[in-house]
Amino acid sequence: MPASGPDHEAIPAATVILVRDGIEGVEALMLHRNDRGPFGGMWVFPGGRIDPGDLEPDHDEEAAARRGAVRETLEEAGLVIDADSLVAFSHWLPPPVAPKRFATWIFLARAPEGDVVVDGGEIHNHDWVRPADAIARRDAGEIELAPPTWVSLWQLSSAGDVDTALDAARASEPERFETHMAKDGDALAAVWRGDVAYDDGDLARPGARHRLYLAADGWRYERTGTDG
Repeated sequence: MPASGPDHEAIPAATVILVRDGIEGVEALMLHRNDRGPFGGMWVFPGGRIDPGDLEPDHDEEAAARRGAVRETLEEAGLVIDADSLVAFSHWLPPPVAPKRFATWIFLARAPEGDVVVDGGEIHNHDWVRPADAIARRDAGEIELAPPTWVSLWQLSSAGDVDTALDAARASEPERFETHMAKDGDALAAVWRGDVAYDDGDLARPGARHRLYLAADGWRYERTGTDG
């Protein structure tokens, strides 16, 4: 098990979900990463680690994340976005056992005008995808998604249009997901605060649920009330 502590601190990162109104509902821009790196082969939103150049003397974490998201979107997708247009959506921290941890701000924004341009190196391809379709494609084994990407898509899947999605995000505080992993027999789940199993990992115990079951035949998100 990798050690926690100063040598295993999470790397600050930022990503942005760019959304547009499609014929059949909201569509999100997704990028297909090459096979190298911690997210190799996965479909992701534009983003990456926060660079020293994104930091300013005030050490405002969210402001640095916004600058990083703007820079990464230009580098990875060739799109210019305004940092002020980004709506803070969520913040994610992987479990200490993760071999490489990224403390990631996820923002939501309306997609700008212009064509998506990927470099063919770090990013192989791109697509505009309805959130529910991306989830279905993952369950069918057609694409790979990381849990934060999956949950973000699930959260957006009920939005009828971009305005509705942005209004909902603006009306709430960005939720912080600090992930714990738990296992019960063959059942493996990512567990978040508010779940009865968050502290002790007992997935079978009755109580509130806030978890993502990572089953081979399809991932399943459960959220029922809060615990404690």
